[in-house]
Amino acid sequence: MPLFTIQNNFQYDIVRQIYEGGMGIVYEAEQLGASGFVKRVAIKVVRQHYATQKEFIENFIGEAKLVADLIHTNIVQTYHFGESQGMYFIAMELIRGVNLEQFGNQLVDKRVRLSKELAVFIASRVCRGLAYAHAKADKDGKPLGIVHRDVSFKNIMIAFEGDVKLTDFGIAKARGFLTDKEGEVVAGKADFMSPEQADFQITDKRSDLFSAGVVLAHLLLGRNIFKGANPEESRDRIMTMSLPDFRSMDDRVDDRLNEILQKALARDLHHRYPTADEMLYDLEHYIYHSGYGPTNETLGKFIRELFGQNPPARKVEGSGGDTLVLEETARLRSLKP
Repeated sequence: MPLFTIQNNFQYDIVRQIYEGGMGIVYEAEQLGASGFVKRVAIKVVRQHYATQKEFIENFIGEAKLVADLIHTNIVQTYHFGESQGMYFIAMELIRGVNLEQFGNQLVDKRVRLSKELAVFIASRVCRGLAYAHAKADKDGKPLGIVHRDVSFKNIMIAFEGDVKLTDFGIAKARGFLTDKEGEVVAGKADFMSPEQADFQITDKRSDLFSAGVVLAHLLLGRNIFKGANPEESRDRIMTMSLPDFRSMDDRVDDRLNEILQKALARDLHHRYPTADEMLYDLEHYIYHSGYGPTNETLGKFIRELFGQNPPARKVEGSGGDTLVLEETARLRSLKP
């Protein structure tokens, strides 16, 4: 196995590629320490093409600094940031599980219908992570103003133990950490972004709550009602499509759940949930008010049965293609301790 030596204190044994994106690749690795110490981690590496772009690297460093202090059960934890032979990387918590896109595809392939209770539970855990991130302050107690801006199926993980984890703060907005060109460019995935994102407007934490509402509706209906034939059509649907009565789309959606969806997906910011804490309260009250409801263990049992005991490969095709994957892997193998 190739060794990836990090400065003088860290050494990682790269095991396999587990995720491919357009700008970076994630590997499973073993962090090696004294006396046979081994810890499995995920290594997010910047593609060589972007490693020479100053603004991109500055944002990658900003992301690492931002997430380093985001320590919450519903957010993927960051352990270390480093550089080796011009290759920048972030060492992160390794999640043995799948993202919601893979989860949804498996539901379709196996012809399994996700219960509304588990759908609401997953969305509530996303809101828990967002509530924490939105409230995060600096060492002087000043709010950082974090807005994730990319709450979507690909950026929500479910571990086989049942933990739900929000990941990838790469395009997040936070005071003093990342270069922000909001209002000039559109950031995020078109079919999950808020109307203000789609319309090149300035966002706040309520934008993430609209995206969380899209996630919940998608989990319940088995499809994203805003997804168009291309990103432009998706953004247009986000901004102009009349919200449906969700009770007419799924007979499991009752009056209260329809109200929650309508409030989360309100285009008028004054009618949308003002905070993740309030949306979290409504979601948890919905599934727990009458007694026992779903837990991490419930979700873990469901996902293990859905996928089987062996975790599937988590490679996701990005825009870079296989050639760049081989190039990056070759570079990793060329790094000598």
